[in-house]
Amino acid sequence: MDNSIILIGGGVLLGLIIGFIIAKTIEKNNASKLVKEAKKSASLILKEAKSEGESIKKDKILQAKEKFIELKSEHEKVILSRDKKMAEAEKRTRDKESQVSSELAKNKKLNESLESKIKDYNHRLDVLDKKQDELDKLHKNQVQQLEVISSLSAEEAKEQLVESLKGEAKNDALAFIQNAMEEAKLTAEQDAKKVIINTIQRIGTEEAVDNCVSVFNIESDDVKGRIIGREGRNIRAIEAATGVEIIVDDTPEAIILSCFDSVRREIARLSLHKLVTDGRIHPARIEEVVQKTKKQIDQEIIEVGKRTVIDLGIHNLHPELIKVVGRMKYRSSYGQNLLQHSREVAKLCGVMAAELGLNPKLAKRAGLLHDIGKVPDAEADMETPHAILGMQWAEKYGEKDDVCNAIGAHHDEIEMKSLLAPIIQVCDAISGARPGARRQVLDSYIQRLKDLEDIAFGFTGVKKAYAIQAGRELRVIVESEKVDDQKAADLSFSISQKVQTDMTYPGQVKVTVIRETRAVNIAK
Repeated sequence: MDNSIILIGGGVLLGLIIGFIIAKTIEKNNASKLVKEAKKSASLILKEAKSEGESIKKDKILQAKEKFIELKSEHEKVILSRDKKMAEAEKRTRDKESQVSSELAKNKKLNESLESKIKDYNHRLDVLDKKQDELDKLHKNQVQQLEVISSLSAEEAKEQLVESLKGEAKNDALAFIQNAMEEAKLTAEQDAKKVIINTIQRIGTEEAVDNCVSVFNIESDDVKGRIIGREGRNIRAIEAATGVEIIVDDTPEAIILSCFDSVRREIARLSLHKLVTDGRIHPARIEEVVQKTKKQIDQEIIEVGKRTVIDLGIHNLHPELIKVVGRMKYRSSYGQNLLQHSREVAKLCGVMAAELGLNPKLAKRAGLLHDIGKVPDAEADMETPHAILGMQWAEKYGEKDDVCNAIGAHHDEIEMKSLLAPIIQVCDAISGARPGARRQVLDSYIQRLKDLEDIAFGFTGVKKAYAIQAGRELRVIVESEKVDDQKAADLSFSISQKVQTDMTYPGQVKVTVIRETRAVNIAK
């Protein structure tokens, strides 16, 4: 049993050894197969890697070559641009060098020619100096010979020559000035006279009658006592309510109302009329009647303004300006009613503008409003010139620029900027300066005419002088033996200039010099 166990154990061991050897053999064979397969796959991978590496290498080489070529082209472009700039700079430098060299050559030639000319001029100056010395010697000799011949010194002869030349030059200058002025004024003066005459012929005129006092007529002197009241309380109440001075004197059946404001005088006159008609005259009643009369006058002012605007064909005028136009009825300037004057100026402006081809409606508007500054609302406005105040009101109430400028410039207080302005100025002067338009102080009027005649008598050769046409023309009669035709023209010009510089007058003064020669024989 023991041997069998040993045999079995030896067999098992031997089997195990044989199995181990067989397993090792098989494992070795499998390992060699795996190694062979791994070598094959490794060789395949290496081939593929080499082929891919070659392709990548070729691509990289191509890319590198392309990049190199691109960089090389850019570099070549930069080099070419630099070379081009350098070539251009070199060309400009060469051009400048050639230009500088040519300029230097020209300057050299000019310097040479200048030097030659300077030498020539110096030589000529020397020759001229010598000739001048010779001429001076000859002139002195001739002057001495002339002094001996004429028995006059050179200074005396020079003075006589200068005096004769002065007279000739003065006559020539006066004649030239006169001819130039006549030629310049010929056409314009004729057209202006035609327009003004046609305009004046179409306009009716009225004479100045307004003043600063009004006379209130009463039926009997008994009414005076009722108006005066107890201890004069009624008169004081009327004066306090109206601002009008009431003068009660010995004039039968009349009371005088004195005030510079025509509106106040009219309010006082109407109030007195109502009080006398009603019969109840006491302070309370006076205040009540005066207030009602003021409202009535205000309404009447508006109505007068509206009628005036409608009569003249003026539209879209501001209500405040219409009220100012109505107030002109109770304002006078040098005795001329302001509303009548403004209406007259408006009509003149309209006709004159139509004759000149301008807008007649706009001219009428400016003519009617040109003196609105003469009826100020407040005392502060009275310090402003009426032309400027009227322009400010016109601007305030939306009038056009041409109208505003014409209002402000009609007394030359601002610059004229439109053709309406001189028309307004001329028509204002025509309306104010026409005979009968305004009252003048007799003494000043006579003195002005006398001064005109005295100016004429101040010139030599004047025989008689007459101021005619209310001082608008001066006729001068000269002595024909002392004044010839040329001197008569010069005398007319000199007198007109003297009048213009020494006198103040409205409009213009025409100076007419008359020279008359008569040949008288008697047949027996």
